[in-house]
Amino acid sequence: MASFSRITRRNRIKVAVRKKVRGTEERPRLCVFRSNSNIYVQIIDDSKGATLLSVSSLSKELEGQIKGKKPVEVSHLIGTETAKKALEKNIKNVVFDRNGFLYHGRIKAVADGAREAGLNF
Repeated sequence: MASFSRITRRNRIKVAVRKKVRGTEERPRLCVFRSNSNIYVQIIDDSKGATLLSVSSLSKELEGQIKGKKPVEVSHLIGTETAKKALEKNIKNVVFDRNGFLYHGRIKAVADGAREAGLNF
């Protein structure tokens, strides 16, 4: 068995997940990306190839709320903010795309925050 780097492994998982997960107009895809220092969330309509909204930990309007929090708490806040913006745009149901990351820690916190704020997936 060949050993893969972390990035190669994540990309293989990402491709496998994306074969099954598609965002439609009725049910767009909630895609999460995390770097070492930040987290980014987009809601995407794959049928049009358009990003409907995006939120990240770099957002200026969230700067005061994020300061001094731990990464998992920030991720939960980003999930909540994403759900609020989605509900404003009348998006209630989404498909969750973990983007090849394990459903754990910051990725799970985003999902939990979005669910608590009213998104269905």
